[in-house]
Amino acid sequence: MTLYQVSRGIYRALAHDILRDRCGGGAANNHEAVLRACEATVERMVRDREEFPRPARSLFNDIRIHFPMTAQGRVWSVVECHVACAQGYIDRLPRAGYDESGNPVECRATTRRGTACQRMPLPHNGYCPSHQHLAETEHVPAAIAA
Repeated sequence: MTLYQVSRGIYRALAHDILRDRCGGGAANNHEAVLRACEATVERMVRDREEFPRPARSLFNDIRIHFPMTAQGRVWSVVECHVACAQGYIDRLPRAGYDESGNPVECRATTRRGTACQRMPLPHNGYCPSHQHLAETEHVPAAIAA
């Protein structure tokens, strides 16, 4: 099982209940919103383990507007079950140093020699403590940074 499968599993289990879009564009916008919310929740469960105490409740609150009132109980059951499964899987992953696929996480920066930095990045920006200064200039236009 991968976490990608969990987020897609939630979506597939609920897809037939999603409301049609009120703007007349069909259900495509609602389907996309539900799928994106499922993916974002699972990604945040991995990234912010301690700061995301109730992921099932958060996901349910994000997607419930895309379902009829009569389906709300079933939506909650599906979300709760799948999120609990994902949480169990995440709890078995090593705490630090690996992403949701089990690959080692490395700093986004390169060293002076041009090789990838091997240090553990901080979760909020992907840079290790030595390369935090690079995160501060990421969104600055090149003309200003130079």
